[in-house]
Amino acid sequence: MTDGQTARSQPGSIEDEMRNSYLDYAMSVIIGRALPDVRDGLKPVHRRVLFAMHDAGNSSDRPYRKSAKTVGEVIGRFHPHGDQAVYDTIVRMAQSFSLRYPLVDGQGNFGSVDGDPPAAMRYTEIRMSRLAEELLRDIDKETADFGSNYDNTEDEPLVLPCGIPNLLANGADGIAVGMATRIPPHNLTELIDAAEKIIREPDCTIDDVMQIVKGPDFPTAGIIYGRTGIWQAYRTGRGRIVMRGRIDFEEGTKGSRDRLVIDELPYQVNKVHLIEEIAQLVRDKKIDGIADIRDESDRDGIRVVLELRRDAVPKIVINNLYKHTKLQSTFGAIFLAIVAGRPEVLDLKSLLGHYIDHRREVVVRRTQYLLRQAEARAHILEGLKKAIDHLDEVIALIRASRTPAEAKQGLIEQFEFTDKQAQAILDMRLQRLTQLERDKLLEELAELLGKIEWYQQVLGSRDLVDNIVVEELAEIRSRYGDERRTEIVEEEGEIRTLDMIRDEPVVISLSHMDYVKRTVLTEYRSQGRGGSGIRLMEIREDDFIDRVRIASSHDLSLWFTSAGRVHALPV
Repeated sequence: MTDGQTARSQPGSIEDEMRNSYLDYAMSVIIGRALPDVRDGLKPVHRRVLFAMHDAGNSSDRPYRKSAKTVGEVIGRFHPHGDQAVYDTIVRMAQSFSLRYPLVDGQGNFGSVDGDPPAAMRYTEIRMSRLAEELLRDIDKETADFGSNYDNTEDEPLVLPCGIPNLLANGADGIAVGMATRIPPHNLTELIDAAEKIIREPDCTIDDVMQIVKGPDFPTAGIIYGRTGIWQAYRTGRGRIVMRGRIDFEEGTKGSRDRLVIDELPYQVNKVHLIEEIAQLVRDKKIDGIADIRDESDRDGIRVVLELRRDAVPKIVINNLYKHTKLQSTFGAIFLAIVAGRPEVLDLKSLLGHYIDHRREVVVRRTQYLLRQAEARAHILEGLKKAIDHLDEVIALIRASRTPAEAKQGLIEQFEFTDKQAQAILDMRLQRLTQLERDKLLEELAELLGKIEWYQQVLGSRDLVDNIVVEELAEIRSRYGDERRTEIVEEEGEIRTLDMIRDEPVVISLSHMDYVKRTVLTEYRSQGRGGSGIRLMEIREDDFIDRVRIASSHDLSLWFTSAGRVHALPV
């Protein structure tokens, strides 16, 4: 055995230390940076940005604040990384073409679908979107676990209460060590309807859920071509979803050409790069029939105009565009998320199920908090009521006491008040002794006792918890739900070469010496100079045309060899 082999076999060797260090690094990236939590659909940096904005009061009903200020707070308090990484996160959360439901309301230049970079953080201004506030609602009611930040000076949330199914609504993209996640965005209305279905019918199948959630719903709209990839992704957690841009045909008016108009792009496709790609393919003659390309896009939407030549067949040009450009792209879906500290690939129902369980926990924890608060307040009010009922004795005791501490002790011993009740009596203002204030006190106490009874009922009933979850999701749906943007069409089959060739009559000429040529019929009928003869093909002096056949360019021709074999060749 060599010395090297001996060193490797010993515990605590350099190889073991490197292996352990690498595993620690890998798990840190997987859990703490690259993958979203299945409950709130956020990576740590997104969660920290939103919490910092919430903590600073940078809400949707407040004035915008400089992005640089928020970036400084995030990296100073919670995220010890580069400022540009944090700003890039904020920018993406503000882009309506990146997130189906943006979480940041931005003012200024936050980039474009053309790939233009955003303005520097010192120029742009941000605040939370209204929808983002739903992710943090009730966070002050002990609904989320908190942990220490990187230097143990303050606490940060480990997960947000998350009033919307954000992981599926906005999707996720991340590359960790040895694994990656790519979850497409979905329509919020469909997700909430599906969540209600799962809550009311826990035994429903994935197919039942898929009757509600039709497929991804991309912010750039477009078309999903075929359902096979959707079904695979929803059932197994992995699938390839074919996306297409939308191409409309506009008939030219007098003096203008027919044109194709691209007004919707596949998700995450750069418009400028797409136009350059089409132009290059036209120059290389891989796409025929396009005479001119213009980008007429403005703030109202995308409009890329492709003017067609007079002899172009629109259907063939469209098929060529889908075949050769990113107007048809594939979204490789991987439904990977962190579940209870471990990465898991999940199907559609499991993803929604984990979110529903989280919302149940949030409702229970919030109810427990409200119950504690109500009981504490009711306890104080009961003491005040008892003090008012024995008002003369209480006043006499307080007046006879030399110090507040002596008065407090006397109240506890003589009337059996608790420490908190006695302190509340000593802090009570004299105006509370009026009949009107006494009536208000009794009314508040009765209301609190009713709430306490309701909270106790909720904590003792799973059905009541589910009803609250459904009601709150229904409220979100009524406030933020919208119509689906992405259309899903049935797959007609792969685009064939035949679909990119004009269907027209042609003449097949075969010479005596076995030379063959295909000629478009319109050219075949045209006469040469001087008006004599018809155009077939150039042949040698000792050769002549032996056979002529008329066929369609989409037909198959059969060629028989001297050995008795037959070959089918497209015309």
